[in-house]
Amino acid sequence: MSQLRFAASLSRLGTESAFTVLARANALAAEGHDIVNLGIGQPDFPTPPHIVEAGIAALRDGHHGYTPANGIPALREAVAADLARRHGAEVDPGHVVAVPGGKPTMFFAMLMFGEPGAEILYPDPGFPIYGSAIAYSGATAVPYPLSETLGHAPEAEAILSRITDRTRLIVVNSPGNPTGGVMPKAEIDALVAGLAKHPHVAILSDEIYSQMLYGGREHVSLLRYPEIRDRLILLDGWSKTYAMTGWRLGYAVWPEAAVDHVTRLCINDHSCVNASAQYAGLAALTGPQDAVAEMVAAFDRRRIVTVEALNALPGVSCADPGGAFYAFADIRGTGLTSMDAQTLFLEEAGVATVAGTSFGANGEGFLRISYANSEANISKAIERIGAVLAAR
Repeated sequence: MSQLRFAASLSRLGTESAFTVLARANALAAEGHDIVNLGIGQPDFPTPPHIVEAGIAALRDGHHGYTPANGIPALREAVAADLARRHGAEVDPGHVVAVPGGKPTMFFAMLMFGEPGAEILYPDPGFPIYGSAIAYSGATAVPYPLSETLGHAPEAEAILSRITDRTRLIVVNSPGNPTGGVMPKAEIDALVAGLAKHPHVAILSDEIYSQMLYGGREHVSLLRYPEIRDRLILLDGWSKTYAMTGWRLGYAVWPEAAVDHVTRLCINDHSCVNASAQYAGLAALTGPQDAVAEMVAAFDRRRIVTVEALNALPGVSCADPGGAFYAFADIRGTGLTSMDAQTLFLEEAGVATVAGTSFGANGEGFLRISYANSEANISKAIERIGAVLAAR
């Protein structure tokens, strides 16, 4: 009988339920069931060939060893150039830190600012790792609701009204997961103006979906606001934009005061990022962008199909998502809880979705539908859901 004594801090770690749903969906598929997966949040496109070839070439060229903890210089310079091109913001490559995916930046930010007695604000519903990492740090996780009026996007007042003397960090995610909500420029302006009264508060801006916007919407990066640059952490990366989820490559732009701290965290945590992945990321930023435009156009078409089909279901309504590749369907009219709906649709309709409560208490009554699947599969899946609802 094991007598291992684990640290109490492990009990504060949450999880990402989309992977639990994926595991169950895969198990059902292995049993012979026809499963349509609208649960997992990753592009269903392959990594563009020129990026793959760059990664292979790096291995053939002998890039087999350690790299600088913050990333190879050429990659960090390319990130800075890309941000200048897309956001009109000058970034010092020395403030760019490459990491294996998006989550290390989240964890490092929480560890840097979170401790007992501190408070960190995060969106609810929101990416579940925010709350998990905050709790692990020992800080108090303070959720703020998203505005349904703004299409399930952050609202400045909802954030500013929750700031206290204990607040160390706020998390903003736009375009957002799980809702696809895009924070309007007027709200961002109001948030930045309000933060002038709270100079002790840092900002983690998760902009991983920044190139996936629809309906003429504009992504307004917090990098554009010089008055908060000395306390802004920008999170972005390659996973979504370039269909590189398995390459595990992301980056953040850190304020000058935090660069040495985060570099030491990298050294202690993972030493450095996979060398060949960094050369692939360099090719992604400096090479042709046609595949990105084609993928986003495909997501846009799927978005329209998804929203129209969901709004035709009994007891279901769905706001138009402004970005990312998620629809946040309101199922309150069906009488089902989010978790009951997730289970019912997977077990009886063969459709994987993710309960809104997987993203926080404010997600009750909603389901996240990922339209990172073909239009044919999306239509088939929602038709199956409709049949199950009609039979109840």
